[in-house]
Amino acid sequence: MLSPSGRWQRRRDQRGTRLARVLRGVVAVALSVVVLQYFQVLSVFSSGSSGSSRSVTVPLRAAEFLDKCRLLDVKPGPPPDFHGRSQNDRFVQGTKPTLIKNATIWTGRANGLEVVHGDILLDTGLIKRIGRVHGAELGQYADLEIIDAQGRWVSPGLVDLHSHLGVYNSPVLQGAFDVNSRKGPVLPWLRALDGLNTHDDAYRLSIAGGVTTALVLPGSANAIGGQGVLIKLRPPSDRSPTGMLLENPYETNSSVYDRHAHFRYRQMKHACGENPGRVYSGTRMDTIWAFRQAYEKARQIKQAQDDFCAKATRGEWAGLGEYPEDLQWEALVDVLRGRVKVQTHCYETVDLDDLVRITNEFKFSIAAFHHAHETYLVPDTLKAAYGHPPAIALFATNARYKRESYRGSEFAPRILAENGLQVVMKSDHPVLNSRYLVYEAQQAHFYGLPHNLALASVTSTPAQVIGQEHRIGFDTTQPSPRARRHPQQVWIDGLAQLDAPHLLSKPASFQKPPVTPNFDKETKETLEHDGLPPLDPKPSRARTVVFTNVSSVYLREGAIISQVYSARGRASDAGVVLIRDGKVSCVGSAASACAVSMVDEGAEYINLEGGAVSPGLTTAGSPLGLEEIRSEPSTMDGYVFDPLTDSIPDIAGGEGAVVRAADGLHFGTRDALLAYRSGVTTAITAPGSSGFLAGLSAVFSTAGHHKLEEGALLQETSALHVAIHPVGSPSVSTQIAALRRLLLGETKGELSRAIEQVRKGRSPLAISIHSADAIASIITLKKEVEQELGNKIKVTLIGATEAHLLAKEIGDADIGVLVSPSRPFPHTWEGRRLLPGPPLSERSAIVELLAHNVTVGVGVTAAWEVRNTRFDVAWAALESNGTISKADALALASTNVETLLGVKADEVQGDLVATQGGDLLDFSKVVAIISPRRGVVDVI
Repeated sequence: MLSPSGRWQRRRDQRGTRLARVLRGVVAVALSVVVLQYFQVLSVFSSGSSGSSRSVTVPLRAAEFLDKCRLLDVKPGPPPDFHGRSQNDRFVQGTKPTLIKNATIWTGRANGLEVVHGDILLDTGLIKRIGRVHGAELGQYADLEIIDAQGRWVSPGLVDLHSHLGVYNSPVLQGAFDVNSRKGPVLPWLRALDGLNTHDDAYRLSIAGGVTTALVLPGSANAIGGQGVLIKLRPPSDRSPTGMLLENPYETNSSVYDRHAHFRYRQMKHACGENPGRVYSGTRMDTIWAFRQAYEKARQIKQAQDDFCAKATRGEWAGLGEYPEDLQWEALVDVLRGRVKVQTHCYETVDLDDLVRITNEFKFSIAAFHHAHETYLVPDTLKAAYGHPPAIALFATNARYKRESYRGSEFAPRILAENGLQVVMKSDHPVLNSRYLVYEAQQAHFYGLPHNLALASVTSTPAQVIGQEHRIGFDTTQPSPRARRHPQQVWIDGLAQLDAPHLLSKPASFQKPPVTPNFDKETKETLEHDGLPPLDPKPSRARTVVFTNVSSVYLREGAIISQVYSARGRASDAGVVLIRDGKVSCVGSAASACAVSMVDEGAEYINLEGGAVSPGLTTAGSPLGLEEIRSEPSTMDGYVFDPLTDSIPDIAGGEGAVVRAADGLHFGTRDALLAYRSGVTTAITAPGSSGFLAGLSAVFSTAGHHKLEEGALLQETSALHVAIHPVGSPSVSTQIAALRRLLLGETKGELSRAIEQVRKGRSPLAISIHSADAIASIITLKKEVEQELGNKIKVTLIGATEAHLLAKEIGDADIGVLVSPSRPFPHTWEGRRLLPGPPLSERSAIVELLAHNVTVGVGVTAAWEVRNTRFDVAWAALESNGTISKADALALASTNVETLLGVKADEVQGDLVATQGGDLLDFSKVVAIISPRRGVVDVI
């Protein structure tokens, strides 16, 4: 039996059931009335002056179609009330408000010239105020975090306009390589968001370099490769790719993003030239036809939509049918409507001209040409593009890696800016590590781009190009392009990104923009020679050359570099270096007896303007001298047979073959001559190899014209080079077994003679290697071999990304390390356990190895990078917190490299480099090379 309360509950349920039935009935009747009235309205419309009438059937989806028509008139960009928002839509609840006080703030405004001394208030993910923040305003914050910048620079967060973060993953693994689709040359419907990996190891590294926003683009295999995605680099709270979006253009929640008020810009990747032609076995004509065919399709859809809407809005529904649209082509249609920013990978004049003509044919604008190595030669062509001239997104010095980049120039940013075109410096990550995006701006400034535009090129300018200048984050990086340093903190959406950063002191002089060299002559010659100015140095005709106004002199004696003269910052102590017949005769003050007595009337005087004389640098690790254009086999020496995987012809030596790089040297390459003009006078190059045994490296002058010239080939053979890398088959253990047999077993022919030099400790064994596990095996193998032979052997590790994990063991084993590249990056799995250096770690790998008495040299991996060696070692010194002196830094890229790779010393003085306006590690210009071996002074 039910209790009284139970009976009451049952009666209430029954009443609720009856009420529900009544309500359902009322709703059904109401819907029936609405439907009947709707069909009555649709039935017949009277028209015509003669009293005749006609029937017009209005489609059931008319309201939907008219709404789509209204959307065609909505403009892209931020909503009108954007700057009135009280909270960033990416704000993370619980984030404390932050006051950065006493800062020197580079705002990016006033063409990049505005600098404000004051404070920055961050709250709810927004920059609330820049300038002086008064106490009354701060009183509302109970939990305010205060940071005293102590006059340090604060700049907008860096924006990378061309990145493949998250789609070209680091480390590279087959299961997460989503940068290119090869399903056809035209794929505008693809979206980089759909392949964005949130676990890419490079995010934290890029943040550590001050990069807060990146445009992640599909690759360049296709003429139209798909839609890019704008991301913030901080880890999203929901751990999803969508959570990384700067603003989601695909958002379907109208309460979050109302398309009736504004459209969010999308980004589209285009590519022309070599890449799509190579992938699809076509010509430039095929690629351009693919563009035109695609845009004609989009134009037809757009025209059909416009015609449909013109009639629909007048109520002329007869025969209209469905609203014309196609999901595959809608993004390209939106390009024609100005709602999608087109980012175009395009190098050469012919391709640039093609794309400019297409923009005018189909009436759409290009936001930026990327890579764009010949844009500086044709500024008027760019200005002829439809709508507005594209911005130009460039590398600073990366060129000559394929034919269409052959005419790339370090002066391109300056020339373009002087022609009124927007300049952007970008990374193409991971082609360049975007952690060092500011380094691209630094180099652009060094070669003539004004400092304000250099800073803008990685902040405000790319933000404008992607249509996001209203949304820029802030970080506390030193914005002077001279800085070559790391941020001390980075904020994204009001959140500090660096957890307990390792901070280093910085010279006070680095708080001011540097004085950059004058490259007017070189810039003019570049244009006069259509991008290929002559690079050969010109020997001085004078027997005696006197360098005046010298601030410091560094000389080498054996493997030691020492400072032998310093003006100590006093103009009255400015020194003189007298050179006779290419050799140093006198170093001292201008009033010294030696300087006065040895000058002759025919002497040539060169004012270094406070510059210096230093030893020439030596490079290793790249194919410099074996290639002119990396992707063009006819310009290269090529690759050797590998005895582990190939059958070596008997005529080439069979099992006893070993290749000498000296036999395939190409002298006078542009990369070699540019290196010489940048103070790198000697190169050590091993034969090209993609396998285990490379061969014997050669030592040569970067200024040589041919190997028979005096002083061109400095040493025919130096080290024997092998490589230990995980390639699947043969295994790493097989490669080490092969090395063991080479060192302890029987060998034949010339290989036997080369191995004998290694066994006797006369020539180094140079091993290209990265993994700490493989390095441990090499340490064990070295001990085994030395015990068997009864003598020490010389071993040098090249690359050695994970060597820091075994720094003590490497030092104890007396193994040297050529760190290459000097700033590590997890390109592959074998190098993922890198030591990133400040601010992410207290020490860099170079400092860690030196601390354990390892002989360390610095190398590069690509020929174009050699010219920047001086900046690489300067960066290493600055990150050492004073443990690497200038003399030590010079040794990292000269005497140490030569020691590690078996360059034999003789009595002839090494090359010297004279720099104007500073020493070789500063923002100076190389003006002369002193060559004792050739008995000349080359004037640059």
